[in-house]
Amino acid sequence: MATTFLTPADSEAVSPSAHGINRPLPSIARWGFLALLLGGLAYAGWSILDDTQQVGEQLAMGSFLFLALALVIALGFEFVNGFHDTANAVATVIYTNSMSPPVAVIWSGVFNFLGVMVSGGAVAYSIITLLPVDLILHVGSASGYAMIFALLFAAVLWNLATWYVGLPNSSSHALIGSILGVGVANQLLSHSLGGTSGLDWVQVEKVLSALLFSPLVGFVGALLLILAMRWSIRSPKLYTAPEGNAPPPAGIRALLVLACTGVSFAHGGNDGQKGMGLIMLILIGCAPTAYALNRTMPESATPTFVASAAAASSAFHAHGAGQAPTVDVARATLVTALQTKHADTPAVFDAIDTLSHDVSGRIAGFGSFGKVPAAATPNLRNDMYLVLDTTRLVTAKDGAAQRSFSAPELKAIGDYQGLLESGTRYIPLWVKVTVALALGLGTMVGWKRIVVTVGEKIGSQQFTYGMGASAQVVAAGTIMLAQNYGLPVSTTHILTSGVAGASVGNGGGLQVRTIANMVLAWVMTLPAAMLLSGGLYWILLQVIRVAGIA
Repeated sequence: MATTFLTPADSEAVSPSAHGINRPLPSIARWGFLALLLGGLAYAGWSILDDTQQVGEQLAMGSFLFLALALVIALGFEFVNGFHDTANAVATVIYTNSMSPPVAVIWSGVFNFLGVMVSGGAVAYSIITLLPVDLILHVGSASGYAMIFALLFAAVLWNLATWYVGLPNSSSHALIGSILGVGVANQLLSHSLGGTSGLDWVQVEKVLSALLFSPLVGFVGALLLILAMRWSIRSPKLYTAPEGNAPPPAGIRALLVLACTGVSFAHGGNDGQKGMGLIMLILIGCAPTAYALNRTMPESATPTFVASAAAASSAFHAHGAGQAPTVDVARATLVTALQTKHADTPAVFDAIDTLSHDVSGRIAGFGSFGKVPAAATPNLRNDMYLVLDTTRLVTAKDGAAQRSFSAPELKAIGDYQGLLESGTRYIPLWVKVTVALALGLGTMVGWKRIVVTVGEKIGSQQFTYGMGASAQVVAAGTIMLAQNYGLPVSTTHILTSGVAGASVGNGGGLQVRTIANMVLAWVMTLPAAMLLSGGLYWILLQVIRVAGIA
């Protein structure tokens, strides 16, 4: 079968009963699924109420319902991401008879959950920083809410559309395309700073480069690995298709299950952070008092923060023009610097000096991050964000600061950046838990269509043990490496490229039409998601204007 696109009826017809793909999950698993889903939503709601009450922020019923809707959509994206990407982890173990489908999807769901829980926040905030500065600073405004809903709906709609036809599309591409679409639309509508200059194109280039090269790594890596296996391990059984329902030898089976576990764990760690970033953006906009600052930082950290701010301010003061702008002027200077991506000027150094002194003075006056009053929280968070991202722009590897600032000065600035990040960029435990549940449970739903595509329609030969092991090992390693560097990558494209590379290395060919359709989806996802989100953002802004919402 050469075609990639499957209708709902077709997907059941092509699934080989030999692999048990049509076998339903046990009823106890379905009831457990429902209980966990409801429990996760209840835990999220209780956590929000508790967090806001602890800081004295009383959410009106309308605001709480609005927040709940946004969170449900964000968790819906992670849920769709889960069942859209399940095939990447389980197709190889199912088609090699290493695990039955019900066991495989539950196993994958558990390790997706664990991957989210042990992940950090580097990928989460690398996604957020793709947005224009003005939208991040005013995420709680009407335009900020329009941004959130536009990018969420666009990503979910594209994911559902590609899943419906059984196409292994990338959730990462869809989300990043949605974010870029909103960002470009916002800058074009604002007619400021030369069109789209407000987007962080350095960060955009970094993220898109990771998305571009990671499938090549998957293809070449799996190809080389299976060639190395064929040269060093001469067992013919490793490179021939399984016979009927016979499981693989114990050692091979252990390797395949371990590789499936690695891909599931790595997928949770990388893709789960994308949902975390979205949820933090929503929380900062809807409940800034509770979530704009990291109120869990201990009071004992305040003197360290103040001392670090003083050391970094001194470094910038030494390279400034000796001016002392007001806080408002300094703030405007840093906003412009971030929008234009030009921060290596004495005026910017003076602005960083002024705003850093102001920020550290306010925190010292309050005593700790946890004691910052509700009214002061949004402005303080925005000022810390401005200082953090502007100093990072100054000390970028290709920036002039690397040549003009001394090593001790750069260290002082780096230490200050770390403390600013700790104070503004954090992930509450309940956010991790709910995202982990959404992603983990999503792996247990709707996985059949794309499993068939990955298992039957990429290579021209039947799946072999060696193909499955090489594709999965390379995919897991690539995703974990990307997560270590804070890069969002596509599990789908890495794994499917790995399957293609392994098929070629195993002496088989590729189904050209399937590969062409996958490449077409890879090429089309970014512009399609950008158009969807940009259009939705424009429509929502018009609705806001007509309704007279501030």
